Amino acid sequence: MDYERAQIIGLQALGWLAGNDELCPIFLGASGGTAEDLRVRAAEPDFQAAVLEFLTMDDSWVVAFCDNAGLAYDVPLRARYVLQGADNTHWT
Repeated sequence: MDYERAQIIGLQALGWLAGNDELCPIFLGASGGTAEDLRVRAAEPDFQAAVLEFLTMDDSWVVAFCDNAGLAYDVPLRARYVLQGADNTHWT
């Protein structure tokens, strides 16, 4: 997956999350972010990676997002790794 595709997926995930009345408040609470951050930081790859990291915490969230976006279930995690960079992947 190339970087541009990963960013597109990050933006799709952000849009899906922002429209999810149950999960969006959980993401904002866990990240310490605000609704304004969703708009202001949307184009930042680090923020997109954080959204994808949150999304991939729960298989049911991944399935719901991917079904909605027409993506394979492994795509959000792959996009997260591309946006994060290999140096920021921790296996502990």
